[in-house]
Amino acid sequence: MTIRSLQQDLADFAAEREWERFHTAKNLAMALAGETGELLEIFQWLTPEESATVMSDPPKANRVREEMADVFAYLLRMADVLEIDLEQALLEKIAINGRKYPADRARGRADKYTQLGG
Repeated sequence: MTIRSLQQDLADFAAEREWERFHTAKNLAMALAGETGELLEIFQWLTPEESATVMSDPPKANRVREEMADVFAYLLRMADVLEIDLEQALLEKIAINGRKYPADRARGRADKYTQLGG
């Protein structure tokens, strides 16, 4: 299974329902934000310890899986609609972040790159 094959499955799913006209970049971005909010809601009031063990609670684990799948689906669909190669975009972003956060200066730190100093 590849990102492209998942995108095709989602495109086929939308086409079978004649939903393409609703899958604009704006609508998909809004849906992505909404689903991300639903994922955040699961963790909102958990302690750090509870959040680390959320997957050991079957009902919560199922909700986490479903919301993460929704987020992933909308992200894939939006990338497809905008013709963004997510694999290439991620590789480029990793390289950018590697320059912003050199391992020798960023290791073990959560500072923003502008605060790392030279």
